[in-house]
Amino acid sequence: MWSDLLPIGRDDGTGGYRRYAWTREDATLREWFVGEAHARGLDVVEDRVGNQYAWWGDVDAHVAATGQGGVVTGSHLDSVPDGGAFDGPLGVVSGFAAVDALRTKGITPARPVAVANVVDEEGARFGVACAGSRVLTGAMTTERALGLADADGVSMAQALRSSGRDPQEYGADEDALRRIGAFVELHVEQGQALGDADRLARLRLDPAPAGSDAWGGAVAVGTSIHPHGRWRIDLPGLADHAGTTALADRSDAMLLAAEVTLAVRAAADRHGCVATVGRVEVTPNGINAIPSHVRLWLDTRGADTAAVRASVAEISARVADLGGRVAEQSWTDDTPFTADLTSRIHTAVRGDRDVPLLSTGAGHDAGVLATAGIPSAMLFVRNPTGVSHSPAEFAEESDCITGVDALTTVLEDLVT
Repeated sequence: MWSDLLPIGRDDGTGGYRRYAWTREDATLREWFVGEAHARGLDVVEDRVGNQYAWWGDVDAHVAATGQGGVVTGSHLDSVPDGGAFDGPLGVVSGFAAVDALRTKGITPARPVAVANVVDEEGARFGVACAGSRVLTGAMTTERALGLADADGVSMAQALRSSGRDPQEYGADEDALRRIGAFVELHVEQGQALGDADRLARLRLDPAPAGSDAWGGAVAVGTSIHPHGRWRIDLPGLADHAGTTALADRSDAMLLAAEVTLAVRAAADRHGCVATVGRVEVTPNGINAIPSHVRLWLDTRGADTAAVRASVAEISARVADLGGRVAEQSWTDDTPFTADLTSRIHTAVRGDRDVPLLSTGAGHDAGVLATAGIPSAMLFVRNPTGVSHSPAEFAEESDCITGVDALTTVLEDLVT
């Protein structure tokens, strides 16, 4: 499965992936998902957003009989620009592999199980992360989502039509949510806590008995997602000739953008957060033209909501002083995963082993579903370098297989 996915959307020049929502690459990934599901005799169902589920068992009959949804695992297949191979796909591949492992063990689930591919998690094309789960749960309105546009001015509604979909059918889906009784997302760690012996030691709850750590430190159970958000910043200037306009006579939006970018770093440092200006659009974007407008996108995160908000307020005040505007595009409060489910899966994978609990600064669909009241939890697989959202993102094959083993243990506990 991993080998089949590797070439899809990979840029030969950078080695990174460009798998954006509702593109040709996305269609190929969706076809791959359907093929893997059908090869296992699983029933593929889509919700109104286009999220895909490969069900083992009749979930609608189960909901009707018990009032309880099935167990869903999986993640996403899209990427950031020039992203790595593991962020998202590892969870989907591991989900299918865990289904195979359960069948090899002769287990017939008492609750239906699904592997999911949640669309547009990264928000790389339309700017809002976790769009697939946000719209599904109603956290983002259909109207707003359909009106989002990519860098070429193509709206999500237009992209859906180009993909053969009817935007009128796109939106929140209560029937799909009723089918999800629990969501367990496996993901590569996007940091180095599991790859750093000192950090890992601080995460351990208590000393493990000698030789008892069967997972070898390769997996952790997620506890929460730090508060985080995205903002768009618009800065004004005046277009003019680069060769004939004196420096004193210029109104250069790029200089304001540089000022704001430095202010972002300083504010984050003061408030103990992290903040990034990772995307810039310049108008008119000509080598010999003074920029008349620069648009920046700000990503800010931290362990404390008040600190993140204070950092953004400081940045916003500086932008206002420069004559610019700041618009919030998305915000997610501190998001704890469902406590009883987290405790249950931690108990299932731990036994007498030493399995750390880990919070994260990265957003995930599991967090959106948890906020919507759906029992949700996460497993993390060790990333030895801590690098993510980069072609250098990596996880050892042995650790990935250990992650499958841990996920299999969790699913067995939840469905038998």
